[in-house]
Amino acid sequence: MNGISKYTIGLLAILCLLLATACKKKEQQAAPAQAPDISVARPIVRDIVLTKEYPGYLTSEQTVNLVGRVSGTLQSVLFKPGTEVKKGQLLFVIEPTIYRDNVTKAQAALETAQAQLEYARNSYERMVEAAKSDAVSKIQVLQAQSNVAETQAAVDNARAELSTAETNLSYAYIRAPFSGMIDRNQYDVGNYINGSVQPVTLATLYKNETMYVYFNIEDNQYMKMLLMQPHPESNEKLPHEVAVTPGTDTGVRYTGKLDYLSPNVDLSTGTLNIRAEVPNVNGTLKSGLYVTITLPYGEQKDAVLVSDASIGTDQLGKYLYIVNDSNIVRYRHITTGQLVNDSLRQVVKGLTGNDRYVTTALLKVRDGMKIHPVN
Repeated sequence: MNGISKYTIGLLAILCLLLATACKKKEQQAAPAQAPDISVARPIVRDIVLTKEYPGYLTSEQTVNLVGRVSGTLQSVLFKPGTEVKKGQLLFVIEPTIYRDNVTKAQAALETAQAQLEYARNSYERMVEAAKSDAVSKIQVLQAQSNVAETQAAVDNARAELSTAETNLSYAYIRAPFSGMIDRNQYDVGNYINGSVQPVTLATLYKNETMYVYFNIEDNQYMKMLLMQPHPESNEKLPHEVAVTPGTDTGVRYTGKLDYLSPNVDLSTGTLNIRAEVPNVNGTLKSGLYVTITLPYGEQKDAVLVSDASIGTDQLGKYLYIVNDSNIVRYRHITTGQLVNDSLRQVVKGLTGNDRYVTTALLKVRDGMKIHPVN
């Protein structure tokens, strides 16, 4: 009897424990899950400047190929490659001896011709005086006059030969036409330069104090800019300045001043070429460098802006998670515009300034989910 009682009591204890555990699980299942804390915000509404980005490239304000225009052995290279040279600085010397001798010969020939001209003029004057007393014939006077003309032509020819010889001598000394950066020399001392047949490039000089940036815009974008101008009838068809960004993610921007718009549209590309001047204060910009140009073309009043990081992307495009008045998350497809200040994205369609949207933890929310919004 005692054994049966102990067994009964133990069985009842186990049943009570099982019932208590089951009730606890039901209570836990019946308890509503706590809504997660999710960061939300309202869009920023403000006026923005509409911009569009274009690829472009830089060129120097002036670029000159320094060429050898006479033939001879290269005797001197008087600069260090990749450094700055001054205007008028002597850079190359191409065997000037033969050209200096030609100048000396031309000077002597000119002096001879001038002496002959002086003699011919004196002879002509004496002939004219003698003809007054019929001491010489008129034919002799005409002959003397002809000699003056011939010797005058000889003087002119000798003077031209001297000018040519002096010019060729100057070509033997190659100087910098302006101050700028010079690249490496293409020929070393001792090489023969055959410049009389075709000019030979010895080095290239770049004037980099101001850089030009060139880029192309679409013809329809050009027309759009005209229509968005506050005074379309004015002569100002372009904004005054653009932002120039070299490389990617450098964080460095330069301000360029627009100074040229091509007078025609390229039929093959449907674009117009534009140029801007960019000051190269520190000399960091180089000719040939590819850059990104940010071109302002209009203004947008009361633009709706959201954090760019809060926008998701799927097969339908861009979307946001909107939070309604009941704190229920709703998926909404949107149309985006340009990036503003590197962190805000313009929403062109699908969002108003009064909506709330999820800013972070996009992977933790889903459509129809109830949340606890945290500002």
